[in-house]
Amino acid sequence: QVQLVESGGGLVQSGGSLTLSCVASGSGVRIYNMGWYRQPPGKQREWVAAIDSIGTSNYADSVKGRFTISRDNGKNTVYLQMNSLKPEDTAVYYCNAGGSYGMNWYNPSHYWGQGTQVTVSS
Repeated sequence: QVQLVESGGGLVQSGGSLTLSCVASGSGVRIYNMGWYRQPPGKQREWVAAIDSIGTSNYADSVKGRFTISRDNGKNTVYLQMNSLKPEDTAVYYCNAGGSYGMNWYNPSHYWGQGTQVTVSS
């Protein structure tokens, strides 16, 4: 069983920055591929970024160049550094563990965190 706990969300002005954290617990999480998703108000959940077990990362086009995903396997933690935030980045952000990773895609597993709200004001 894998448990994921996100934190770091909040209210920020357009152009600002936030860093989200996802702490994972459970057997084998250090070798899991990890992903971040978000669900804007009234919209479907969408993929944001992913990182594989050795630190290779990929991103959705909408956040490429502004967001950076990283991991600290010693702390079982994945981060999402978000810079140059825009109002359209407003969403609940979710962490996923154990999905399938590709060069420009990530298919999630059924392990999800509870989400953390990010609100970007204009």
